[in-house]
Amino acid sequence: MLAGMTPDPDAIGLIVRGLEVLFEVRGDAVAFPRCADVLALAEPDGWIQLGALDGRWWFAAPLAEGAVVPAGFSLGSARALFDRVPDAAFALAGRALALVEFVTMHRHCGRCGAPTETVPGERARRCPAGHGTFHPRIAPAAIVLVVRDDEMLLARNVLFPPGRFSAVAGFVEVGESLEDTARREVLEEVGVEVGELTYFDSQPWPFGRSLMVGFVGRWTAGDIRVDSAEIAEAQWFSARRMPAALPPAISIARRMIQAFLSRGQGLTR
Repeated sequence: MLAGMTPDPDAIGLIVRGLEVLFEVRGDAVAFPRCADVLALAEPDGWIQLGALDGRWWFAAPLAEGAVVPAGFSLGSARALFDRVPDAAFALAGRALALVEFVTMHRHCGRCGAPTETVPGERARRCPAGHGTFHPRIAPAAIVLVVRDDEMLLARNVLFPPGRFSAVAGFVEVGESLEDTARREVLEEVGVEVGELTYFDSQPWPFGRSLMVGFVGRWTAGDIRVDSAEIAEAQWFSARRMPAALPPAISIARRMIQAFLSRGQGLTR
């Protein structure tokens, strides 16, 4: 599992609580701390090796119960760091969220209750009584950019800030293919039907611990009819008229939108 390790003091140490991560604010810049600076905040034996970036190892650990965040540090939503840290660093922060949750949720075997143990060399935990080996679960999701001639359909989720629109997305349900999910989510959320679907790209997404699989879908029928439970509004946009705000540049949604704008009606990357 590469967990329970003793990190190098000069490695980067991500302290995680739920979907929050500890960071330093240095003027207008955001930085993640060294392990040496946050050892007292981490759960004992809780360090997980994430990987290396620019020749430096990164680790993550759960925030210890009762730990007090010292002055100069902030514990905030990792989502708020979209445009404040480099993409590669954000990707490692997303990995930290998922792996810390996995270790936290699988401390005991779900069948017999025995404390699980790490599997050497793997990102896994196992029951010492032989009831199974547990790996991090990844929830697949489909995101769809619906296009019609020179227009694309973008929607504003009820949780989005005013003015921000994105592509339609949703999680795969039991028994569905990715294509089934793509068509169902579009129909449920914005009321239109799509026919041809073309694969665009995929992206690991830490919010929901998912793998986001992107498609461009051709509109075939229907007028916009939003599901007000999840979608506040949806509209057709074109290069001549765009929303006030788009998804962060790191997101697959933004890349799909930019690709459509740069290639017109192109359905391939």
